[in-house]
Amino acid sequence: MAEHPVLVCTQDEDATADLVISELSRRRVPVIRFDPGRDFPTAAVLAARTAADGWCGRLTVGARTADLSAVRALYHRRPSAYPTNSVQQIARFAARENRRGLGGVLGALPRCLYVSHPQAIARAEYKPAQLDAATRIGFTVPATLITNEPREARRFCADQPTVYKPLHADAYDIEGEPAGIWTAPVEADEIDHAVSHSAHLFQARVPKVADVRAVVVGARVFSALITAPSGTVDWRQEYRSLVYEPVDCPETTRRALVRFLTGFGLSFGAFDFAVTPEGAWWFLECNPNGQWAWLEEAAGLPITSAIADLLENGAPS
Repeated sequence: MAEHPVLVCTQDEDATADLVISELSRRRVPVIRFDPGRDFPTAAVLAARTAADGWCGRLTVGARTADLSAVRALYHRRPSAYPTNSVQQIARFAARENRRGLGGVLGALPRCLYVSHPQAIARAEYKPAQLDAATRIGFTVPATLITNEPREARRFCADQPTVYKPLHADAYDIEGEPAGIWTAPVEADEIDHAVSHSAHLFQARVPKVADVRAVVVGARVFSALITAPSGTVDWRQEYRSLVYEPVDCPETTRRALVRFLTGFGLSFGAFDFAVTPEGAWWFLECNPNGQWAWLEEAAGLPITSAIADLLENGAPS
């Protein structure tokens, strides 16, 4: 049985998790990696019991077993969803039970540090909550409208240069190929009745000269200035043309970032800011489980080590 292991919940092909696992292994920290939505209940076996000081019992994945009462940390990276799209009622029932049974136990481990807790990640993914929290903390936030009323959308777009962005970033099937929906400029005369079919997020366009991705691990902040070709609205569309350089995060911003995470119960967050010609950082969004591995290499930021430190140390005693 692994002694005080770190559980890593993610998909099989996750190069980002591989970096962290390799670093933990180098430090001789025991790691049990599995994908709850895919591995349970075939490759993984759970036997959990209630006890006076929290859940106890074991989780066995292949040849490795974790004492549930002794898990030091859980790294919730990008596990597969518990499959619920089966047409068979029994399969749908089993998937829901697995999510609430295994997922419920994994979310209630005693003395376990979560990076981050899956319920906290889910809550923080709502952009309206993010923008509200950012405003209250004191970040500069672009004027934002969320609506399904075309008239309101046209009025907002007519008042200032405006961009549209999806409320949930995901991959979509476009003619058989996965594709993203990027942040894009929108004019008032482009708004039509289609807006009424769902909620839409419109935001004042920030007159930016660059972007900053700030990766926060616990109380440590790693920031990179991202410069894209002139006129680029969403730098993710120009990966091959980007220039990266590490940049110091102002102390007031660092403290605000940590407060943001604390408010949502997070241990990690990947924040995006637009940088104006005057050097002001405008808050755009936080991805509570965002990618960072490419940035570590491109800007020379020791993020792997910082995450491994957090997981190795576990929850405060």
